[in-house]
Amino acid sequence: MLYAFLHSFFPDATLANLFRYITFRTFGALLTSLVLGLWLAPRFIRWLKSKQREGQPIRDDGPESHLLTKKGTPTMGGLLTLCVITVSVLLWGNFENHVLWIVLSVTLGFGALGAMDDMVKLTRKTHHGLSARKKFVLQLLIAGLASVAITLWLPQTHATHLTFPFFKSFFMDLGWFFIPFAMAVMVGASNAVNLTDGLDGLATVPIMVVAGCFLIISYLVGHHVFATYLQIPYIVGAGELAVFCGALVGASLAFLWYNAPPAMVFMGDTGSLALGGALGAISLITKHELVLFITGGLFVMETVSVIIQVMHFKRTGRRVFLMAPIHHHFEKKGWSEPLIVIRFWIISIVLGLIGLATLKLR
Repeated sequence: MLYAFLHSFFPDATLANLFRYITFRTFGALLTSLVLGLWLAPRFIRWLKSKQREGQPIRDDGPESHLLTKKGTPTMGGLLTLCVITVSVLLWGNFENHVLWIVLSVTLGFGALGAMDDMVKLTRKTHHGLSARKKFVLQLLIAGLASVAITLWLPQTHATHLTFPFFKSFFMDLGWFFIPFAMAVMVGASNAVNLTDGLDGLATVPIMVVAGCFLIISYLVGHHVFATYLQIPYIVGAGELAVFCGALVGASLAFLWYNAPPAMVFMGDTGSLALGGALGAISLITKHELVLFITGGLFVMETVSVIIQVMHFKRTGRRVFLMAPIHHHFEKKGWSEPLIVIRFWIISIVLGLIGLATLKLR
């Protein structure tokens, strides 16, 4: 919005020229979302508490400590995060580039689905929300529309290609299969973040780490000189995603202030489904889908632990972990919540650095 306004009415002004730089607008988006989030959060949390007298419903089969420490904490805090991101991106983004519309639509689409799920839980006063089938079908619908839009937007030379980290020019042309693959990436990322969001602040920092990595990746992929030097796909216009990632990092930092142990508010499915879907869409547009599996390795680990637990229990009637996702396994073993959260944050940061290293180690 500011980009279009300044260039329309003050094309020769120094400030208007500053807005030509993605780096400047990325920093502006990050700072805007951070300040706006910190300013609005106390008011928003008070409003949530007035509407949610009993807070988020707690799992009866979960760790016993949660019934004491988390009861009464409001959920749907992700709603504020999404609003802050949207305002920040609208202010600092260049919407002549359609890529921002695609990612923002994915974010708000998954966010609306998550809000529906949270509302069902609050209304029924149970941790069971929408049925798994209904939620999955709606996720596929949103991801399917986004996948088609991404395929049409990407240059034909890269539209259906899957690139591999650590290799300079090796890629696989998925052809028509790219659409279901893209749908799987977005839905998988969305659900993986949702599974990870089970302890205070546990998902927030990894989201920031992955968003920070893709802020750098988006900028490099959209810059012809850097993309050529690093021998990564050059995607015209993808650099604009750095603005979105900056807004996401700033909003997550503001949310973490109130979500760190002990949390004053929970993200809820409203935030986790939306932010996971957004990261999936960004990885698809920048052609770094497999790097998402590395930088978001913590989300993958949490998801795999659930899959292993379910499959092994169905086959043998016994559990591999004391409880899944795996962060609950460590709770059952007696680890304190802050210890689990901080150690998982460290793992996420290390995986993020490894993911960034793939840009040079080719």
